[in-house]
Amino acid sequence: MRRLGAATLLVTLSACATAQGNMESNAPVAQADTIRFSAGRCFGTCPVYSVTVEPDGSGVLLPEKYTAVPGETRFAVTPQQYRRLRDSLAPFRPKTGTERKIVPGSADCKRMATDMPGYRIAWTRAKQEPTHLDYYGGCHDPQHGRLRTAIAAIPKLLDIQKMLTPAPGKTGKE
Repeated sequence: MRRLGAATLLVTLSACATAQGNMESNAPVAQADTIRFSAGRCFGTCPVYSVTVEPDGSGVLLPEKYTAVPGETRFAVTPQQYRRLRDSLAPFRPKTGTERKIVPGSADCKRMATDMPGYRIAWTRAKQEPTHLDYYGGCHDPQHGRLRTAIAAIPKLLDIQKMLTPAPGKTGKE
């Protein structure tokens, strides 16, 4: 009887240890991309900045020129904002580990306006090669309409437009 009780106790304790061990090893790990969006210079006063959004909701804005904030600014996004950003850019994301360029001189940029900003979107994830999309805002080919719309929506989607628009009479960081 004692042996049966000891065996039962041992099995019960080992089951607890195994369950606890499994819980730790099966803990959810964020398998999502860090998304970095950069807006480049134009001929004029376009905001020049980079914004990085992590899957955990942390974000950082690095202003360069013509923005309302003078330096690195941290912010947070909700899971819904992160998903909307990810989903709005997903149709334009190149194959993982590659780079796509929609720039003057490329086959994808036949109708072009000058003096427009360039944009770079980077998707990174641990243990994977980064993925990049370079888009020149002056490439006005019809097939890029949805991409232009997605890019234009990023500041509002992340609720950072106030950080990008200098106050009246100010030109931003120059």
